[in-house]
Amino acid sequence: MPLVVPGLQSKDGNTDKSTQWTNELVGKKIGDSSNETTFAKSNLPKEHRIVKEGDMMTMDHKPDRLNIHTSEDGIVKKITHG
Repeated sequence: MPLVVPGLQSKDGNTDKSTQWTNELVGKKIGDSSNETTFAKSNLPKEHRIVKEGDMMTMDHKPDRLNIHTSEDGIVKKITHG
């Protein structure tokens, strides 16, 4: 029996927004242009915030906001929504 976790997969089998952004961003830095190691900040959704490891962040919940968690050196480690 497969593990079913609500919100991780849509009814048609497509992955959710967080997974799509995770596939696009993890391992890259956010910069002015896109290439194999950098993703252009201008291509991010309007509602986003970049949180560097160790930074404080508000706990307000905005389901459409993309949270981009980076390491100290700016490499994307994790993506969440909220």
